[in-house]
Amino acid sequence: MSLKDMALKQSPACGTGSLGNYLWSDPPDESKWADCVHCGMCLESCPTYEQTGMEQHSPRGRVYLIKSVAEGKLEVNEQFMDPVFACLDCRACTTACPADVDVGGLIEEARGQIRQAMPLTGVKGAVNKFFLKGLFPNHNRLNAVGSLLKFYQKSGMQKVVRKTGLINVMPQHLVDMEAIMPEVKEPVRKKYKNQRVIKAKEETKNEVGFLTGCVMDVMFSDINQSTINVLTRNGNDVVIPQSQTCCGALHIHAGDRETGRKLAKQNIEAFQDVEKVVVNAAGCGCMMQEYTELFREDPEWREKAEEFSAKVEDISKYLHDTGYEKPKGEINTRITYHDACHLAHGQGIRQEPRDLLLDIPGVEMVHMPNADRCCGSAGIYNITNPEMAGAVLESKMENVPDDVEMISMGNPGCILQMSIGVQKYGRNQKIVHTIQLLDWAYQKGDAAANKEGK
Repeated sequence: MSLKDMALKQSPACGTGSLGNYLWSDPPDESKWADCVHCGMCLESCPTYEQTGMEQHSPRGRVYLIKSVAEGKLEVNEQFMDPVFACLDCRACTTACPADVDVGGLIEEARGQIRQAMPLTGVKGAVNKFFLKGLFPNHNRLNAVGSLLKFYQKSGMQKVVRKTGLINVMPQHLVDMEAIMPEVKEPVRKKYKNQRVIKAKEETKNEVGFLTGCVMDVMFSDINQSTINVLTRNGNDVVIPQSQTCCGALHIHAGDRETGRKLAKQNIEAFQDVEKVVVNAAGCGCMMQEYTELFREDPEWREKAEEFSAKVEDISKYLHDTGYEKPKGEINTRITYHDACHLAHGQGIRQEPRDLLLDIPGVEMVHMPNADRCCGSAGIYNITNPEMAGAVLESKMENVPDDVEMISMGNPGCILQMSIGVQKYGRNQKIVHTIQLLDWAYQKGDAAANKEGK
C-alpha cells in the first residue's frame, strides 16, 4: 500500500484537508506563506542559520520547503524532516519579517504531517510515547517522579552518584542538566488540592485561574508559590482547577497535534468558569493563546478555543495592566533580563517584566545585547538537538553582561538552559524568575515593617 493510500485510509478528514504531498488532515495553512517574498530580512534573526549558514536552515528556506511540498514538488521525507525539526520555533523570524509571516505556525503544522507520515519507532518511539503521552499529561505520575527526584536529592544518593562518577554514564547534555537541577519541593497543585480558591490577602478585586503547568509544578513549585503569593497580595482570588493538564506545547512542537488537541480541550473545559487564566511560563502561555490554530477544521471547538485563548495572559502583563502594589523591600543587586522567545516574539511582551523589576527598590538594570535571542532551550530541543542547542547557548552567554549578579526571565525552560550556561562557562550569576524577585521584595518589606512595629 502506498503512503498516499495509507493516508486516505487512516485520515477520514483527508479529503478536505490534504494539500499537495501533505496527505493528512490539518496540513500547513497556505495563507501563512502567501506573503513571504524570500526577502531575507529574517536571516539574521535565525539562530540555526547563524550557526550553519545553510539556506534550508533559515526561515525563508523552511517556508520554501513547506510550500514546495504543498505544490507537489517535494515529498515528506528525511530531507524535508531535518530542516523542519532543526528549527527552534523561537518566532524571532516573524518579529523580523515585514509581512509577519507566521513561520512558527507553519513549522508546527509541517511537523504534524511529518509525524503522521513518518512516526517514531523503536526506542525513540517508546521514549516519546512514555514522556509525551504517559507522563506530562498525568499529574499523578508527575508527582511520583517529583517524589523520586526529591528522594534522590535528600537521601544522599545524588552526592554518591556525583562523587563516584556514575553520573558520567549519561550523555553530557543530561549530565549538565542534572548538575543544575533545582531543589524539588511540594507541587502547589498538590498543596492546594482541597482548596478551590486561594483567597486574596485583603480585599478581593478579581478572581483568576492559574495554570500550574507540568514540569513547572514539579521542578519549580517555588516559582508557582511566588506567583500565588504575588497574585493574592494584589487582590486576586486564585483558582487552581484540579482537572487542568499540560498545555500541550511539547506535543505540538514534537508533531503530535492529536494529543495537543486533547489536552487543549481538557484545559478549555477546566478553566471555563474563570474570566482570566494567568500563566507564569512563556511557552505555556503562548501555546494556550494559539489553541485556535489546533481547531481550524472543527468550528465548534474553534469558537471555544477563541474564547479561551482571549482569557490567557502572562503574569507580568496581567499585573502591569491591572495594577500592583509597589514593593518596599530592597533587593540590592545588578540584574539583566533575558527575553524568553515565546514571551517576546510569541506574545509581544517585553517592557512589562522589565517595569516590574525596575519597581523593586535597589535593583539596577543592566542591558543585555540581543536579549531576545534564543537560549537554545526551546521546550525539549536541548535534549533532542543537544549540539545545536549548545551552540546557540554559547552565543547567548556571550551577550550576558559580566558585571551582573542575577539574570531574570519568565520561562522554566530558559531557566534550566541559562543555568547550564552559567555553570558551563564559569559564570556566577543567579538565575531567577521575574515574579520570584517581586515576591522576595514583598517579603523583605514585610519583615522590615514587622521589625519596626516591634
